[in-house]
Amino acid sequence: ITFCHLPFQSKWLYIGTERGNIHLVNVESFMLSGYVIMWNKAIELSTKAHPGPVVHISDNPMDEGKLIIGFESGIVVMWDLKSKKADSRYTYDEAIHSVAWHHEGKQFICSHSDGTLTIWNIRGQGKPIQTITPHGKQPKDGKKPEPCKPILKVEYKTTRIGEPFMILSGGLSYDTVGRRPCLTVMHGKSTAVLEMDYPIVDFLTLCETPYANDFQEPYAVVVLLEKDLVVIDLAQNGYPIFENPYPLTIHESPVTCCEYFADCPVDLIPALYSVGSRQKRQGYSKKEWPISGGNWGQGTQSYPEIIITGHADGTVKFWDASAMMLQVLYKLKTAKVFDRNRSKEDKGSTETSDEDPFAIQIMAWCPESRMLCVAGVSANIIIYRFSKLEVTTEVVQLLEVRMQYELNDIESPDGGEPALPTPGASPQTSGPPSHPSTSSNNSDGGNMPCLKVRSTPLKQSAGYQVDLVVQLVWVSGEPPQQITSLALNSSYGLVVFGNSNGLAVVDYVQKTVVLNLGTVELYGSNDPYQRQPRSPRKTRQPSGGLCDINEGSATSEDRCKSPTSVLMSNSNLQQFYNGGGRGAKMSRKLSLPTELKPDLVFLSVCPPRGANPLDHRDNSFSRSRSSSVTSIDKEAREAISSFHFSDTFARKGDSTLTPCLYVGTTLGTVLALALTLPPAGEQRQLQPVILSPTGMLVRLKGSIMRMALLDSTGSMLPPAFEPWFEPNVTADGEEREKVRKRRPVSVSPSTSQDLNESQYAVVCSEKQAKVISLPSQTCIYKHSITEASFILRADVVQMSQGVSLACFCANGHIMTLSVPGLRPLMDVNYLPLTDMRIARTFCFTNLGQAMYLCSPTEVQRITYSQDTCENLQEMLGELFTPVETPEAPNRGFFKGLFGGGAQSLDREELFGEISSGKANRSLAQHIPGPGGLEGMKGAASGVVGDLARARIALDERGQKLGELDERTAAMMTSADSFSKHAHEMMLKCKDKKWYQL
Repeated sequence: ITFCHLPFQSKWLYIGTERGNIHLVNVESFMLSGYVIMWNKAIELSTKAHPGPVVHISDNPMDEGKLIIGFESGIVVMWDLKSKKADSRYTYDEAIHSVAWHHEGKQFICSHSDGTLTIWNIRGQGKPIQTITPHGKQPKDGKKPEPCKPILKVEYKTTRIGEPFMILSGGLSYDTVGRRPCLTVMHGKSTAVLEMDYPIVDFLTLCETPYANDFQEPYAVVVLLEKDLVVIDLAQNGYPIFENPYPLTIHESPVTCCEYFADCPVDLIPALYSVGSRQKRQGYSKKEWPISGGNWGQGTQSYPEIIITGHADGTVKFWDASAMMLQVLYKLKTAKVFDRNRSKEDKGSTETSDEDPFAIQIMAWCPESRMLCVAGVSANIIIYRFSKLEVTTEVVQLLEVRMQYELNDIESPDGGEPALPTPGASPQTSGPPSHPSTSSNNSDGGNMPCLKVRSTPLKQSAGYQVDLVVQLVWVSGEPPQQITSLALNSSYGLVVFGNSNGLAVVDYVQKTVVLNLGTVELYGSNDPYQRQPRSPRKTRQPSGGLCDINEGSATSEDRCKSPTSVLMSNSNLQQFYNGGGRGAKMSRKLSLPTELKPDLVFLSVCPPRGANPLDHRDNSFSRSRSSSVTSIDKEAREAISSFHFSDTFARKGDSTLTPCLYVGTTLGTVLALALTLPPAGEQRQLQPVILSPTGMLVRLKGSIMRMALLDSTGSMLPPAFEPWFEPNVTADGEEREKVRKRRPVSVSPSTSQDLNESQYAVVCSEKQAKVISLPSQTCIYKHSITEASFILRADVVQMSQGVSLACFCANGHIMTLSVPGLRPLMDVNYLPLTDMRIARTFCFTNLGQAMYLCSPTEVQRITYSQDTCENLQEMLGELFTPVETPEAPNRGFFKGLFGGGAQSLDREELFGEISSGKANRSLAQHIPGPGGLEGMKGAASGVVGDLARARIALDERGQKLGELDERTAAMMTSADSFSKHAHEMMLKCKDKKWYQL
């Protein structure tokens, strides 16, 4: 099939084919008519060549009995349907791409492969009355203009007052290399060329009347592009486009990650919409979107849902996904924080992610406080606050963090014991300048981040505004490792992120790094893994311009001792702090004897007010490990894979709840860190946050995917959060004080629990799930989720009846388990992992909703909730809305009297079975559908509910189809041999008389 045409108010569809023939199909019954227009009847008998495929079919606006047929080779035929013969033929020596009528039916226009338009009178068959090359340069000597690119489609629309419109796609001259695809609008003497972002697939002019024989009065053009749908306003000067209400921009830049939130605070969508509506580009048409088909479904699902997408160009988009909607609310460009124009010297430092240096990798969002944190591929983290007021930030605040994990075999004293500076040593012996290796740090890119933060003031409009940028810098000539996990807690004012080197905790209230720790150093003496020996970490030379805050970490003796031995018998907690603000070169050492403390406390030193705490160095010495044959994959680097903030029992047997951070690693360990937070208010701005590792909670098989906490009744304990407040209050001191007082740090309901009540920690890894009772830290439930495969995404979600653990496995299974009992509730073989995009974008959320990107341009939402399945029928919208047919144009007195008006045609009589007979059975195969639109709707709700049964049925059907295929093939073979024998018989008997047979 090469072309289809369905006349207005007709049920007979004209179908043009590659062979040049035209068939008719009744679109109500899908029956083929016996009426066929054969190509050899349409063209002149003297024509020696085949005219090519049918590229156009349309009926004369004034006479439905006359059909115009365009063949690719350049032949146009006027076919009389009643007499079944060609009335006239028009030949041009260039290939035809499309044909369009003038509404009076006396002229038509053709577009050609050499970029020309030809206008023909239906009476004058020899030559076109006019040839136009819209984009061709006209030579002065009267020769033909130089050829242009093909005009793929043309439409010719008339207006009562003024000149007609000629709208065409393609036809640009060949010397416009690199020009984007264009739509040309010719109106009178003016020609407008409208550039499109993507190649044009097709376009359609919207007119005031559906009748082809009346003045068309065009008012808009709908242009279907490869990745977009654009509607152009023809009534306004400059032809602006209409603002598109549909989310066709999901893939404006490729989606790199997604998060999905159901049952958000109700004020969130209006807040995002109000700031997003101010972002609208100027220059849109003032009119409303002109296409108005269909109605929303009236679903009973009323909770707000938000999808956040992170993109390759650094943009973050917030979408309203409530019920059946997907509407963009707000767009944030994170790349604005960085300098885009990189110098040649900087090029070297961006090798890791040169193609999309701003791409978003992970997002953490707190819907209640509206705090947003994004991690990019260039090892950068940006923390945003939400504000309804515009603000200009003079200096974007920046923290630079070094994270290093060393495995070199540099000789260390005592054959493996780390070098321990003696408490009385002078600063020079332990300070960075004493190490010769540090002198080369700056020359090999030692302090360089991957992206340069802009130094000029940044104007930030209402919405998400940068609060702090954290960057991992190059260490010893090696680029920073990409961030693998990220979490944010607005109540504690902390952001934590981890990679294959370790983790860092940032206090975004004070804009300081609270903790920077290698993964191994989290274990203390209870490290379950035998690791290869590691050299002491080289201390770093502080940068002259910025102040250093150095969190020390304890050194200890060789790990050959029993894991239960006391953590530190005779070592010191090292902390370096360069006081005095800018230019401080001297480092001062604090020695804190820890005696026999079982827990090592990490302090962060709060610098004096004059100092600028925006740079961070880690001066800790790492431990030496005894080598062992059983070392994990030759020291497989243990990366941090997940975090969870909560108020819980930090240590075994604790009786009080304290703020905690759980850390999950790729080797299946969950470690706990207890937080000591200063009191809210002014003290929070001044006193340091203290984190102390409290040891290992549990170990699982495979990388830790998700952690959550339940109270003693099995209800989910959400992390503590701070309610949103306007950060940019410009009023006087009193107002500020009110705001500050109005926002107490809210804690989760767990604080009101009785002391004897316990909590449950739910931990899910790639292979299994465990439920741990707290504070006793005993495993009470354990379930192996998959042996042969591994989990790609797991979430602990709130359902209408309780809490469950939802998992998406790499073998395509979606499973849910009850919590805390870990009983399997559902296991559906839904979708095998065919593309890494699915793994990267799959996410579960509350109330049985999930989503992923099924293609680069489409979001697929799925549900595992019975409530949603039952309401699906109501949620589905109406595809069509009935519209009254407008009145046909008045024929006028004289036209009625002399018969000059539009001629109608009884197509039923002409194409029906009675007059034209039955069509050839072998011509087309009729595939019966499920019974129209109503059947489709019914099927939609059935499919969702009966997915598992459908899978089994499909397998059986596939088997039967296979058998049917074999039988059909055998029948075809026997039919072939029969026809061969019949043909041979016919040839044998052709010239014999009847009595010789």
